[in-house]
Amino acid sequence: MSDTTARHPKSDAVRLVTEIGPLIVFFVANWQAGIFWATGLFMIATAIALPVAYMYERRVPVMPLVSGVFVLIFGALTLWLQDDLFIKIKPTIVNLLFAAILTVGLMLGRLFLKLAFGPVFALDDTGWRVLTIRWIGFFVLLAVLNEVMWRNFSTDTWVNFKVFGIMPLTFAFSLAQLPLLKRHSLEDWDEKG
Repeated sequence: MSDTTARHPKSDAVRLVTEIGPLIVFFVANWQAGIFWATGLFMIATAIALPVAYMYERRVPVMPLVSGVFVLIFGALTLWLQDDLFIKIKPTIVNLLFAAILTVGLMLGRLFLKLAFGPVFALDDTGWRVLTIRWIGFFVLLAVLNEVMWRNFSTDTWVNFKVFGIMPLTFAFSLAQLPLLKRHSLEDWDEKG
């Protein structure tokens, strides 16, 4: 493994805290004080998490950055207009945005996942294309699930799903991609050499 791909355990812990921390703040604040307090504290936690991530990694990954910007915009609209619709539709819009960006890239022959994760995974172009298509489908699925949850269930149920449903689904989906990563890897894996 090269120095550019080696990762420090402290960096992984910081990444986990900066990605999950704001969600935990959102969940606890909603439970204790309601959606508007939760939204305000979520915005503050996100605004703190992004620079902390940058301090430790010297970069902010694109997805958390885009999501953070949308948290601030839609959170501000939620608080200003006192309408929780904005914070509820934020995940739908962000997931559809990611799906659209990947789709446009695919149509233009640009593999944006390769640009973002090329330093982490060395895959052939077929692997990047298949992985991109799968992530497009997953982002659309997350958008649909978010719409179903906020439209048909209570705010508390939606918050629980956002905090305790999305992360495990994303983790499970990511793990399910390991055979694809192994099959299309350009690096030495077990029997390749």
